[in-house]
Amino acid sequence: MSEPRLHGPADSSDPTAPATSALLARCTFPDPGSDLVCGVSGGPDSLALLVLAAASGCRVTAVHVDHGLRPGSAAEADVVAGAARRFGARFESVRVVVEDGPNLEARARHARREVLGPDAATGHTADDQAETVLVNLLRGAGVDGLAAMRPGPRHPLLALRRAETVDLCGCLGLAPVHDPSNDDPRFVRNRVRHELVPLCSAISGRDIVPVLARQARVLAGDADLLAGLASLVDPRDAASLAAAPQAVARRSVRAWLTGQAAHPPPLDAVERVLEVARKERRATEVPGGLRVSRSDGRLSVGPAIPPPGSGATGTPVQSGRGHPGERGTSRSEAPRGR
Repeated sequence: MSEPRLHGPADSSDPTAPATSALLARCTFPDPGSDLVCGVSGGPDSLALLVLAAASGCRVTAVHVDHGLRPGSAAEADVVAGAARRFGARFESVRVVVEDGPNLEARARHARREVLGPDAATGHTADDQAETVLVNLLRGAGVDGLAAMRPGPRHPLLALRRAETVDLCGCLGLAPVHDPSNDDPRFVRNRVRHELVPLCSAISGRDIVPVLARQARVLAGDADLLAGLASLVDPRDAASLAAAPQAVARRSVRAWLTGQAAHPPPLDAVERVLEVARKERRATEVPGGLRVSRSDGRLSVGPAIPPPGSGATGTPVQSGRGHPGERGTSRSEAPRGR
């Protein structure tokens, strides 16, 4: 995997250059002249993203997504529109409907990503990266979740600290929006940010954010290596799967089953499939209404067998493996747009 391209100092003719040049050298924006959609909520991180993306020479479109979750949220679009005009970016505002209730953060994040598209840049910083590592650790994530977000055009500010984005806004006279939901203790990420990160720093006697960010970078390389090895194993070949190292076999099965269902399978389902490959059981059901069975040394996926008397019928499911390089990885939780 190629390394993200770091940017050199800003053009000295740019009036923002004194404030942005040192920061740009640590960012991973695409090449100057590239079109770049930036998710800009109006907070300090996303406003810094807008400023730095424009200073890097990208053709920026700032997109504000209003989830309608609190009074006055629509007015925050005016803050983003003004910043976009000032720094020469195009501006779009989109309103989405996200009802209050369970999994609010995840549903709002999904709605925002649907609007922005898969290649949009967000203003996540090293502090967000550290929080993501801890949140995913608490949720029992594997190496992919602990690798968290990858640096590159989608996350160009991962080497910056949150305090630096706040300082940049102050230096440029920008007045960021304060989102009160970032202080709401109902959300796990907020408790990690305001309670767990300071506690970890106090216990370790040092700032834990760069430590966790470095750990994520190291684990990203490990995750890529394991994914490459797993892509060489045919998960439908019981003998090959049984002979593969456990970590590689798990990944191979996870990638295969992820292509068959709406969500990646949990670890216990993956382990049961490996037992089928090792002839420790003939078949097993996995989430998504599916069943993995072995016949003549081959594994296949089909509909789960309904309980007797249920009257349910299954629809056959194709059991192809997909592209050899397809990777099934745990989805690390990325924070809300900054």
